[in-house]
Amino acid sequence: MAVKIRLKRLGKVRVPQYRIVVVDSRKKRDGAVIEEIGKYHPKEDPSYIDVVSDRAQYWLGVGAQPSEAVARILEITGDWQKFKGIDGAEGTLKVKEPKRDKQEIFNEALREAQNEPKGAAVTAKKKAEPKAEEPKAEEPKAEEPAAETPAEEAPAAEAASEEPAAEAPAEEAPAAEAASEEPAAEAPAEEA
Repeated sequence: MAVKIRLKRLGKVRVPQYRIVVVDSRKKRDGAVIEEIGKYHPKEDPSYIDVVSDRAQYWLGVGAQPSEAVARILEITGDWQKFKGIDGAEGTLKVKEPKRDKQEIFNEALREAQNEPKGAAVTAKKKAEPKAEEPKAEEPKAEEPAAETPAEEAPAAEAASEEPAAEAPAEEAPAAEAASEEPAAEAPAEEA
């Protein structure tokens, strides 16, 4: 009886998964097998290869002939070199990195969440500003001399109109600032 080591196809259309099997050479591809000695999933990245090394060595030792595809897989795992007695020629099997434990990921996210500041997500309401504006409301009395010099009012009006565009929520603050700047600018003019 001629024994072969070949691939048995499983899986869906366009998603092949193979079993490395020892089978009589007269049997069909997916027929009855003598022994299943490994798995091969070519669509994964890197390809998943799992061979039971001692069973592969046994079947190679008793004369089972590997197909071309299985011979390449056995070279990748290093089983073919071990069978032939080639020293220093290890397999080049690439292994996928193990997935992180879900519990570990959760605990890490929990630690990061505890380190973040809690108040930064909500903006604080400004209640102190309206109280600060009330004393500034008394200053427009000094604004009466400003009516005499219309040339100085034009730049102040432009500055007042630009600031509300920049800070739309605080509409009263730029007007109060402009009012406080005008008397200071006119005071040196009256002294001279």
